[in-house]
Amino acid sequence: MAVRKLYGSLDSPDTLKVLACLFEHDLDFEFVSIDLGAGEHNQKPFLSMSPFGQVPVFEDGHIKQFESRAIIRSMAHGYGKKLGEELIYWDSRKQATVANWIDVEDHHFEPPALKLVTELSTKPKNGLITDEKAVAEAEENLSKVLDVYEARLEKLKYFAADKYTVVDVLHLPTLESLMGIAQSKRLIESRPRVSAWCSEILARPAWVKVLEMIKMQVV
Repeated sequence: MAVRKLYGSLDSPDTLKVLACLFEHDLDFEFVSIDLGAGEHNQKPFLSMSPFGQVPVFEDGHIKQFESRAIIRSMAHGYGKKLGEELIYWDSRKQATVANWIDVEDHHFEPPALKLVTELSTKPKNGLITDEKAVAEAEENLSKVLDVYEARLEKLKYFAADKYTVVDVLHLPTLESLMGIAQSKRLIESRPRVSAWCSEILARPAWVKVLEMIKMQVV
């Protein structure tokens, strides 16, 4: 069987999402680090796999796939766990629900969440001034999303159903970052159902393995 390879950066949330999914499925793979600072993602060898120069790229045999959400959905379909433990549905109606909440994460949750992370964490670490107006706007927008999440989680344990799916996997890196910042952490902890969901999924063994990879890189 061909060796699976994940080309990416541990500084990339999208790479971390795919890593979590790989570990959830207990798949053997080789991690190929792409140096974003050196512009390796914009060089011809990488662009031949990812035409927009974005990480990650997942190579599985003769297939090379880019775009993290597409990779994760494909992986969940191709390497689904035994019935009842799979991270995606085979039933078209249930899969429609998964697709809806994948789009919610992509278009509604991640933009304001990453904006907060940038302004409250990334900028200060790099000696840049935080844009307080941008913070206020992002916080307002994220609060609205989290209110929707709180209502959703009143009905279900997870977003797609009462079981863990790819929708939850996609939230992991950004939630980890938000929980590391006091101001954004309060937004999550002030909503009991969101807080409980967040604590549970961040404790999953697959995500812990991702954090261990990051720690090893730092050391």
